[in-house]
Amino acid sequence: MQELKREFATRQAMFIDQTGGSPRDNHYWEPVVITREEIEAEVARLAALPAPEDGRRQSLIVHPAADRTSPGLAPGIQVALQVLLPGESTRPMRHNATEVNFCIRGGGRTIVAGRSISFRQYDVWNHPSYVAYQHINDTDEIQVRLTYSNIPLLQHMEIYVPDFDVALDVASGAAIMHKDDDPRRKNPFGTFPIGTEGGLLMPYETLINPTVIESKPLHFPWENVKAELDKLSALGSDYIGRRLYMMYNPSTGRTNGITPNFFATMTVRPPKIVDRPHRHVSAAINYYFSGSGHSMVAGNRYEWKAGDLMLSAPGWAVHNHASHDESVYELTIQDQPLNIYMESLLWQESMKEAPALLGTETGFQTNRSAAGA
Repeated sequence: MQELKREFATRQAMFIDQTGGSPRDNHYWEPVVITREEIEAEVARLAALPAPEDGRRQSLIVHPAADRTSPGLAPGIQVALQVLLPGESTRPMRHNATEVNFCIRGGGRTIVAGRSISFRQYDVWNHPSYVAYQHINDTDEIQVRLTYSNIPLLQHMEIYVPDFDVALDVASGAAIMHKDDDPRRKNPFGTFPIGTEGGLLMPYETLINPTVIESKPLHFPWENVKAELDKLSALGSDYIGRRLYMMYNPSTGRTNGITPNFFATMTVRPPKIVDRPHRHVSAAINYYFSGSGHSMVAGNRYEWKAGDLMLSAPGWAVHNHASHDESVYELTIQDQPLNIYMESLLWQESMKEAPALLGTETGFQTNRSAAGA
């Protein structure tokens, strides 16, 4: 824990005159492809290190444009490559970030929020915020995971709080649900309307004790997901959508996430399928684990193959993807849910249509009914 007392320098805010000015242009991060060979070399390097005290053999995969104080592969998305040798485990920890874990090699077990999740290659599972967790390799193979988190955003806000001195607790993460008569939420006046436009005044008692929405770790076994995903291959070549399923966490509600920050989708691309160009302000990171293809991003072509990781869609860059001679499977992580909640998710599904502010305006539709399956 940080010390309760800190020394602050005396500093003074400034005025920056913006009269008649315009906001600065966005600094677009370039697409980057981290190849299978580069990932495998780093896995080998990590595996050869002496076992660290906390058990965490890991490297961050960082974009060259990232700030050194909040390193991410996209501005709000950190990707960590994590390795455990057979018989190893990590020391329990917790932090106020949420995570998506994806096993790309081997298998093992994770204890998170009192639940034990046994996972295999290409399984996906989420970690709620501020619950104790531990990774265990109880197999005879090396375990390799990609872990996606919102740590860079928290570090940019200077509010990232990790706790490395924590014990696993079977009760950790269990939501303490409010009763209707919870005295902590009571105030003589309650929450009541003000004016005639629907606004309310809320008392302090509710402000410091908001309604709890239980957030659980959820496991999405690849074997089960693939069985459903493969059915989408029957969609005809005229289908204009993407053949994917989102792994949905009901606690995220209308923001459609696996965590409050991210969605995680599994996509199948039959051979010779080319997406329509589209764009969105949410950043997208793809891990391709079968097949090969290419992406066009803002007029630039990027080749990729199975085992490659790619920042495939920097925010608001026009892009599309194409498979080559084999079916492609890929995991995509996007910070769409956060943008929906912030009312910032501009999305343009076709460059022939106007952008829409998804979650606030009516979105788009595909030709699914006409395409079959």
